[in-house]
Amino acid sequence: MSAADLARLQFALTTSFHFLFVLLTLGLVTLLVVMQLRWTITRNPVHERMTRFWGRIYVINYALGIVTGIVMEFQFGLNWSGLATYAGDVFGAPLAIETLVAFFLESTFLGLWIFGYGRLNRWVHLSLLVLTALTAFASAFWIMAANAFLQNPVGYRVEGDVLRLDDFSALLSNPTFTSALMHVIFASITVGGVFVTGVSAYHFIKRTQETDFFRRSLRLGVVTTALATPSLIGAGFAQFPVIAKYQPGKSDAAQWIGAPLGFMIIIGMTLTMVSWLTVPLLIKDAVIKLRFPLYLMVIGIPLPFAAAIFGWVFREVGRQPWLIYGLLRTEDAVSHVDASQILLSLIVFTSLFALLAVADWALIARAVRRGPDTTPAPVSPLVVTL
Repeated sequence: MSAADLARLQFALTTSFHFLFVLLTLGLVTLLVVMQLRWTITRNPVHERMTRFWGRIYVINYALGIVTGIVMEFQFGLNWSGLATYAGDVFGAPLAIETLVAFFLESTFLGLWIFGYGRLNRWVHLSLLVLTALTAFASAFWIMAANAFLQNPVGYRVEGDVLRLDDFSALLSNPTFTSALMHVIFASITVGGVFVTGVSAYHFIKRTQETDFFRRSLRLGVVTTALATPSLIGAGFAQFPVIAKYQPGKSDAAQWIGAPLGFMIIIGMTLTMVSWLTVPLLIKDAVIKLRFPLYLMVIGIPLPFAAAIFGWVFREVGRQPWLIYGLLRTEDAVSHVDASQILLSLIVFTSLFALLAVADWALIARAVRRGPDTTPAPVSPLVVTL
């Protein structure tokens, strides 16, 4: 494989890993806001326990997801110096805002939320979680703005051999950005809904004694999925006219590129149909009594993750051979290093990401199997006991 092929493979693997963490983080924090809002208003202990249990899983995923994001950033300097040299002034602007504003604020609010349990006014504590969620989606906002520039470069002027940022507002009104952002948002909410549904179903399969706890969690997960998936599909199909206008022939970039797109659509339709059929079964706990749907819910946990990766493959591979569509070819953006050096970094980064993914799911699985705490902890329950 050439240096360009190895660099592309490395970025594809590491970005896919990181994207999985991001999806679950955005999805869970959205549902956590609903849970804590109920707790804050009703003061019902079951909502407090739900916030603690699902919050613990959220923090595990968030912590390990940070590491994958940091490692992924190194690749821009290691393997894609041509991109930074040619378009760093434009492409780097939204990335810098994401890091300096959204990410740092999100981490600060989350830290205050974790260590504010039992110490802050309940409305202040809820506000911290809401701010955590808003800044998390703000991170996605700026990342998608940067990616949209690669899909449809706007807001720049050519100055010598480099691009300079000329119109920042054009980056935020880029059609490939505005059409894709809502798709990503609803995809993450769908991931959160399916995950909460599947974990709750797992505990019912194991004949949990926490019936009320996981009944409420199951209902929240199913209803969230049923509400999010139609919007997810609508936002997805809304991108087709944009792709046809700004990236004509994208589906012809590779003969197999239509396959992941087809799989993504099939999964989205399936999740929509199953969630809508399940909503009536929530009445009088019919879905729990039937039990067979519970197994489908557990099996379905990986499906929205897989659909998201399929969609990302179509979006990124479909614009090849361009890294910046119509301006910079992928092979011209690769750093001038030997293929052996990129191969070494590929092996190291992939091994590290695989280790982090295994650690993430092992810790989450442990938290899931342990279930919710029977009594409120005197300190923050979100500090994971290893």
